[in-house]
Amino acid sequence: TQGTILPAPNFNPIMDAQLLGGALQGISCEKDVLIDILTQRCNSQRLMIAEAYRDMYGRDLITDLKENLSHHFKEVMVGLMYPPASYDAHELWHALKGVDIEEKCLIDILASRSNTEIFQMKEAYLMQYNNDLQQDIDSETSGHFRDTLMNLAQGTRMEGYADPSTAAQDAMILWEACQQKTGEHKNMLQMILCNRSHQQLWMVFQEFQNISGQDIVDAINECYDGYFQELLVAIVLCIRDKPSYFAYRLYNAIHDFGFHNKTVIRILIARSEIDLMNIRQRYKERYGKSLFHDIKHFASGHYESALLAICAGDTEDY
Repeated sequence: TQGTILPAPNFNPIMDAQLLGGALQGISCEKDVLIDILTQRCNSQRLMIAEAYRDMYGRDLITDLKENLSHHFKEVMVGLMYPPASYDAHELWHALKGVDIEEKCLIDILASRSNTEIFQMKEAYLMQYNNDLQQDIDSETSGHFRDTLMNLAQGTRMEGYADPSTAAQDAMILWEACQQKTGEHKNMLQMILCNRSHQQLWMVFQEFQNISGQDIVDAINECYDGYFQELLVAIVLCIRDKPSYFAYRLYNAIHDFGFHNKTVIRILIARSEIDLMNIRQRYKERYGKSLFHDIKHFASGHYESALLAICAGDTEDY
């Protein structure tokens, strides 16, 4: 893995639970202690700490964090306590059932997760909210955007299979879909992007370039608009290079929206044990400034400290 959070050596969940209890039960909450422990233990260790905490105090650690903390700092600390599939489920639920639907959150999660991750996320969603994720997507979104999300949420992408003989055929279908834009063509387009294996799609994108003289992302951007277009582009970018996709999303969240906190928090937590090191590297290569530098510039207080601890930084970033 290329994560920034690794299992802590000499790990002692009972001692950590004691320290957290002291930090949370005192007159003023010792936030530095929370950051030092929760951002420096991997997810499975944090879950063991939560168990030790419950045994020791007869209380739920997530509940105590929610009661003692506030704003974005609370979101970071609580988010770290969910297992990955539960965290995805939690984010999807709020994106679908909040005051406004957060389409970009749906795109980030469903365009980037593997079949296994999608299966686990749906199980967690059902357990946590007693709802079916696909039914909620169906009722809360619409049009070809909905159809594509529904397709992704099935988690039926082929794995490891590639057939060069059909790559040109698929590329031709994609090219026609970009030219004609009928409902049927849109369906074919999303069916190919949601169900073919990554290896197959690499070949399809190459063939598309040969046929059209155009990159598939440019063609999609020219021919389609709205969240349907954003979702299709996200699928292509995630297939090509997931860390680059998330570097691009973080940059937009930090710079285009005046620091879109939810997006920054979600990506840092979700990718912290998978590929956040690669994301950091792509960020710096592409935008000239480090992710660490940009977070430091836009966030503040304990919230900033928590994000920086998850991001971790190279010496030159300080």
